[in-house]
Amino acid sequence: MLKNRKILICVTGGIAVYKAVALVSKLSQAGAEVKVIMSESATRFVNPLSFQVMSRNDVYLDTFDEKDPAVVAHIDLADWADLVLVAPATANVIGKLANGIADDMVTTTLLAVTADVWIAPAMNVHMYGHPAVMRNMSRLHGDGYRFIEPSEGFLACGYVGKGRLEEPERIVELIKARFDDVQPAAPRLLEGKKVIVTAGPTRERIDPVRYVSNFSSGKMGYAMAEAAARLGAETVLVTGPVELEIPAGVRAVHVESAREMFEAVLAEFDTADAVIKAAAVADYRPKTVHSGKMKKQEGDASIELERTTDILKELGKRKSHQCLIGFAAETDRVEEYAKGKLERKNLDFIIANDVTNPQGGFGSETNVVTLYGRDGSSEPFPALEKKELAERLLSRIFGGGRNDR
Repeated sequence: MLKNRKILICVTGGIAVYKAVALVSKLSQAGAEVKVIMSESATRFVNPLSFQVMSRNDVYLDTFDEKDPAVVAHIDLADWADLVLVAPATANVIGKLANGIADDMVTTTLLAVTADVWIAPAMNVHMYGHPAVMRNMSRLHGDGYRFIEPSEGFLACGYVGKGRLEEPERIVELIKARFDDVQPAAPRLLEGKKVIVTAGPTRERIDPVRYVSNFSSGKMGYAMAEAAARLGAETVLVTGPVELEIPAGVRAVHVESAREMFEAVLAEFDTADAVIKAAAVADYRPKTVHSGKMKKQEGDASIELERTTDILKELGKRKSHQCLIGFAAETDRVEEYAKGKLERKNLDFIIANDVTNPQGGFGSETNVVTLYGRDGSSEPFPALEKKELAERLLSRIFGGGRNDR
């Protein structure tokens, strides 16, 4: 599965360097061609000879140690790699990379890389949770870097918590899955297109401490945004409040209310080629929003609600060239309601699912949907992980392929 894949491992200083030796060994056994760059501090934990033996390649240590006079080593390595993995990644190298600092062989090479860069942090649990480290990781995530989250357990410093470098076997699985995803022709169906995706719930405030909302996790919308980016689109994710990481290569706009979501979508709409409306937007909001906390009183209380803007219907009225794709999360008469929504809101496609299905409800890792088209077509999709389902849906919508690949 990894035969002839070129993987560059950047090893930085921490006790988890010993795991990187095993990682290089396993990648080599899987058929990958592996090269290693070590920071100076990494050499304090493991001798470079260990990596040379496991990779069967020279190990790079110094920006000024040019092994081949015909090339500039750090540029040549950056151009060579199909994938770059920083493992273990210390707080120090994460901070340097987030701020564009290039003061050794690792960071100089990383700034010249155009391939995907994955970062596998390993550090003390309190270091990992420090605001500066979290801020740097967030910046890198926004720049398109992917993180392999550390696992929880007993750390070398004696603490128990999150900070252990993910196990080499799991990292190899992730790398295999990445290349497996791109091997089947991986058409860039959305190259040159701009796609807006909405995701998550909205919150409609009652007072400073209470709001009206729903159970949407945002997982399906985030999966659609990730798939659109992978297929080459300039992707804008307009997201309500959720506990999810922004996918690599996606520009996020954070909103809270239905009004804010509508305004954010409209700001991007004229230049968009497609809108995928996966958010679960509140249909109603409190007519009166209290400036102070509502106090508990004797007896019942009632809140008068008013309609929010029907974002998808408004987009249907305004669209010129855009492809509009909606979602219909229903509990009964799914097909009837989905087809009605498709017609009323002037959509091109609608993706319908029964949220009472345990394989496709709010917060689940899988979904079971049916895609309905304006041309009268309908196509069911079986229970699939949301990331896989998202890519199949977009391939079907924009490429015309069937979902049984």
